[in-house]
Amino acid sequence: MNEYRLHYFPESGNSYKLALMLALCGQSFEPIWTDFAGGETRSEAWRSNVNAMGEIPVLEDNSVRLTQTAPILLRLAERYGRFGGENEDERFQILRWLFWDNHKLSGYMATYRFLRAFTSSPDPAVLKFLGWRLDDLLAILDKHLRDFPFVIGEKPTIADISMIGYLMFPK
Repeated sequence: MNEYRLHYFPESGNSYKLALMLALCGQSFEPIWTDFAGGETRSEAWRSNVNAMGEIPVLEDNSVRLTQTAPILLRLAERYGRFGGENEDERFQILRWLFWDNHKLSGYMATYRFLRAFTSSPDPAVLKFLGWRLDDLLAILDKHLRDFPFVIGEKPTIADISMIGYLMFPK
């Protein structure tokens, strides 16, 4: 049986993605709150002992520390036989949308949200640019979802779980 510990902070959409995936797979985990705002993930101790990349979330799987949300979602989907692709084309589409989400949607949404919600005086020009990019990205996703109930078809996959991590926050 796997014992999971999730290093997180509550406002992190990426932390939410992993917590949701574990819950949907019927797995419990020990939450380990991380003082992201206080700089814990940027400390030498964190980078030496938890994640050299200086990021959260970190999922400990029987004391093995896993980082980067998309590959963790892929691993959990394979391990539990849930929310993954059933054939080569579905697996390709999942990867395609995971890369798009991580590079585009979540990348822009997380930055935009961080500036709006967690900084005292964000640069209006930066917010305008990020908002413009998000409008474009959300339009791409909206158009795609007019033809499908979920990102790659008729059932949810880890691509949907990945995207919901930031789509649940208002722009």
